[in-house]
Amino acid sequence: MAIKIALAGEGGQGVQAIANILAEAADAEGKEAIYIPNFGVEQRGGVSIAYVQIDDERIGSPKFPKGDIVIALSARAIERTRRYVDERTTFVYDSSITAAAEIQEDVMGVQANDADPRVQRETMTVDSSKENKSGLNLPDNAANVIGIPANDIAKNDLHPRVFNVIILGAVIKATGVVPVESIKKAIEDKLGSKFEANPELRELNYKALEKGMSLVERVV
Repeated sequence: MAIKIALAGEGGQGVQAIANILAEAADAEGKEAIYIPNFGVEQRGGVSIAYVQIDDERIGSPKFPKGDIVIALSARAIERTRRYVDERTTFVYDSSITAAAEIQEDVMGVQANDADPRVQRETMTVDSSKENKSGLNLPDNAANVIGIPANDIAKNDLHPRVFNVIILGAVIKATGVVPVESIKKAIEDKLGSKFEANPELRELNYKALEKGMSLVERVV
């Protein structure tokens, strides 16, 4: 099964890290996988986009015009990814109130940079309908629109550092393209040394992964 994914967020939200983990996990499963990062003029303070393709067969082109799943983690990211949405796309966005994250240096998530969400808006529960309750300019041509309060959950229940791992969990549940055990293996490969030094970080990241998976149903 071919899956085309576009992920976008503000610099520091960790979209490149989770795109890389997705591709590594798919490769370990014997699938064809391509991950292409795209940064704005500024690596921090700008929107970065990651393009991931996973297929059982050879992937013909590194580019794709429309995504099966598009994830936007800020208002600017919504605008940047709108072009990749059509009537077959599942569009996922962060519906949280997002304030500047308070990061403790002794806690580390997948991303190397601080979570730095920029969008301020009211908290929503998971919304799999196409109705826009957020006031954001969401795409109106997507097959599914899913709001996930990932930042709220990360800040209130887990830790801001694992915001992107919640999103990663939602992506793998929505697509079913890579088993969760392969994702955990890829996370271990990336952060294993930190987990060895502080096993609580492993538990924190895995809780975030499972929480993200619990927020959506399989849609692709």
